[in-house]
Amino acid sequence: MTEDDQGTTRTNEGASDRSELSGRLRVLATSDVHSHLLSYNYYTDQEHPGIGLSRTASLIDAARKEAAESGAITLLVDNGDWLQGSPLAETDAADPDATPASIRAFEVLGYDAVGLGNHEFNFGLPVLARALSALPCPAVCSNITPLADAHALPVHKTLMLRRRVPCAPADAPDVKIGLLSVLPPQTMLWDADHLEGRLRVDDILSSASAAIADLRKAGADVVIALAHTGLGQTDQVAGMENALRPLSHLPGLDAAVSGHTHLLLPAPDGEDAGLGVPVVMPGSSGSHLGVIDLDLVCTPQGWRVTQGDCALRPVAHQTRDGLVPVVPEAPELVNALSDIHQRTRADMATNVGTLATPHHSYFTYFGEDRALALTAAAQAAAVRPTLAKSEFADLPLLSAVAPAKFGGRAGPLNYTDVPAGEISRRHVADIYIYPNELRCIIVDAQHLRDWLDMSAGLFNQLEPNAPDRLLANPARAGHNFDVIFGLEYEIDPTAPARFDADGRLLNDAASRIRNLRWQGHPLQPDQRFAVAFNSYRSSGGGNFRMLDQAQALSLPPQMIRDTVGAYVTSTLAADPLAAAPYPWRIRPNLGVEAIAVTGPGVYSHLHELPDDVAQSATELDTGFVALKLQL
Repeated sequence: MTEDDQGTTRTNEGASDRSELSGRLRVLATSDVHSHLLSYNYYTDQEHPGIGLSRTASLIDAARKEAAESGAITLLVDNGDWLQGSPLAETDAADPDATPASIRAFEVLGYDAVGLGNHEFNFGLPVLARALSALPCPAVCSNITPLADAHALPVHKTLMLRRRVPCAPADAPDVKIGLLSVLPPQTMLWDADHLEGRLRVDDILSSASAAIADLRKAGADVVIALAHTGLGQTDQVAGMENALRPLSHLPGLDAAVSGHTHLLLPAPDGEDAGLGVPVVMPGSSGSHLGVIDLDLVCTPQGWRVTQGDCALRPVAHQTRDGLVPVVPEAPELVNALSDIHQRTRADMATNVGTLATPHHSYFTYFGEDRALALTAAAQAAAVRPTLAKSEFADLPLLSAVAPAKFGGRAGPLNYTDVPAGEISRRHVADIYIYPNELRCIIVDAQHLRDWLDMSAGLFNQLEPNAPDRLLANPARAGHNFDVIFGLEYEIDPTAPARFDADGRLLNDAASRIRNLRWQGHPLQPDQRFAVAFNSYRSSGGGNFRMLDQAQALSLPPQMIRDTVGAYVTSTLAADPLAAAPYPWRIRPNLGVEAIAVTGPGVYSHLHELPDDVAQSATELDTGFVALKLQL
């Protein structure tokens, strides 16, 4: 237990009558900022009014002023995934002696505490430890335990903040605010290379329950969870990645800040999420500020919460004409980060080669995605030399790639869009945004089919008399839609799904994969393949359970983005997969219609689609474009 005191501790002697003492605690929260600290899109080298902590900072300033005028206590917290996730963060990480820009931002804005998310570990424990040591405020994480002193991080299991109610009499007691923080135990899988044998990540719910009990025992008047976890199911299950619903009903908890899945809570449509306490999830990349207001009353036992409200405040509004900013960027943060901003822009402007055709992801769910094809060829080119010298040299090599930018919760501008001609590092980053390493495994035909069926779970089950049915289920993550190059297959979205999003078998007789072939021939049951893919999937990301026991081919360390860059510059030899046909299509002549949601940039590429595929294109209020497909 760590206490952070502000103000003077007072005794009860001579205290005024507290039966009518009341106050308010305002919690301001960010989450999943991913080092999008400025309102700038480094992939397009343009301003982006819908993101950036520099705009959120203006909302923070306004919310603080409101609280001060009403006599409320204010806390500013971050709920994790602040260190990694943008080109600026990677420019930062390349200089081990520099104070990370996120840390400078926390200092400028005066954060009171920060939690940890799973992406804090992407750069490794030494980088994270240096960042945490430079923090201007305490960091808290209640479900990580170092396995040796050498791997300990400067974080607290729980944190007690003492704050005086500004409008209360001088002899009133401070409010003791207890903070805990949890993140998914799957972090151990996703960053196994950095964490295995060094750190343990425990169950969210058991850790949170123990932390709440510790805080209450230590005298906390208010307990708030920084919960880096999504909604999940209502029932409690050990090892849940997304555990917010059961967590919000834990006894002794007063409020929570959530994240990880980049949703908006409270939901814009007002849907009841079934939560037990006030909860905010403020989107991602600084798109929203979460505001929780807790009303307090002073009792002989101390302060307690009587009721609470919560809301989100956006930095911009979406219109049919694009994003319109609600607030300006905070100049103090813009000025503090001008150096790293300019260095990032310069780094991203470095020329790396040329592309003969545009590469974009607007059709990634229903047509060809050249960005995936380029990445697949680059992965294969990097694996072939090692494969040729291994015991698996005679196996065919395939390459699995999933889209990284597919709209979704990140908005209608979140698509890869690289023009033909000279390209720079920012274009390569636009094609492959994640800091994943290259991996290779050996699988048989049945595992390949299951792999593809797990990916095909992205699609809703389509029916002939439901023309407005969305093609893709927005609840399924697009980065789990693996396309395996070197094969040929069709996907039938009128068939039931074989697996759910957690990788559990739904129907052993079900399959959406049709006409699966390699070099024109059906796969044989005993046929084996080497498959190049990414470290996120290799570590269990996406719940592709059929890959858990697959044999791995050891590769030299290499980042996939670097591999793509090397392929574009011809440092890597052209790979045969580059000449292979695009591997999949939606099974033709299904006799159904569906709506594919994509970005407004699609208008520049509609001519690439066959004439009979897209029946119409409609601009939505969300900024997306709805294509009506005849399948």
